[in-house]
Amino acid sequence: MFQSLKKDFQICEEIGRGRFGTVYRCICPLTGDSFAVKSIEKRFLIDSTDRECLVKEPKILQHLNGNPNILHLYKVYENDDFLHMVTDLCPNNDLYERVSSGPLPEPEAALILTQLITAINYCHHMGVAHRDIKPDNILFDSMGKLKLCDFGSAEWCVGSTMNGVVGTPYYVAPEVLMGKEYNEKVDVWSAGVILYIMISGVPPFYGENTTDTFQAVLRANLRFPTRLFRSVSPQAKDLLRNMLRKDVSRRFSAQQVLRHPWVINGGETRSMADLT
Repeated sequence: MFQSLKKDFQICEEIGRGRFGTVYRCICPLTGDSFAVKSIEKRFLIDSTDRECLVKEPKILQHLNGNPNILHLYKVYENDDFLHMVTDLCPNNDLYERVSSGPLPEPEAALILTQLITAINYCHHMGVAHRDIKPDNILFDSMGKLKLCDFGSAEWCVGSTMNGVVGTPYYVAPEVLMGKEYNEKVDVWSAGVILYIMISGVPPFYGENTTDTFQAVLRANLRFPTRLFRSVSPQAKDLLRNMLRKDVSRRFSAQQVLRHPWVINGGETRSMADLT
């Protein structure tokens, strides 16, 4: 299974496992550098959607190579039974594990959001919508740099809208659930949900089960409970309101997020006059 891959890399321990494949650490003998290799077993890809994702992900990753906040794809090996993708090694906890322990200080949240939005903005500039932005898909390399990964649900969005219900409860944008055509701003919504979780410790829209959560997302009734947001700056709340607008025409683009004072100031408290 690994014969071609083993000519170029030494395969080491397993570091992760998903629905279709396994991730291993590997080493390039020529340089001694460590990488990750995601090995996908094709026999587990039952339906056409899964197979489409298998074909699309490496193509999109290759198209996006070069941005420091997107997981870099170095090599692809494929035969009839397996697909192996050699990528950056990200040994640190993903964002899901980081936020599981509670809210983050605003400067730390701003640093993470800035890197995430930089990646999203680059995707959109290159004509790609990720469509499944969530903490599990946000990794950190050995230097602590954020790496956006898992482009299996990504879609080309050059000059056109998209359709299809994809994404993850809590993070999916309301227009996706409504069955409407939508654009790349679905990624900004998902990033807004992540920002809300980073600074409050809870998601903005949730319910007892998936159906209830989807209904909460569709209502999009954004609130800032005093017990959770007492110490959160007005600037952070202003940014959240603009990222989590149900009206897509009024929702910020990724570029607008990067120009917001809270992002520019690194989450440091400023007066509301700075927002005008």
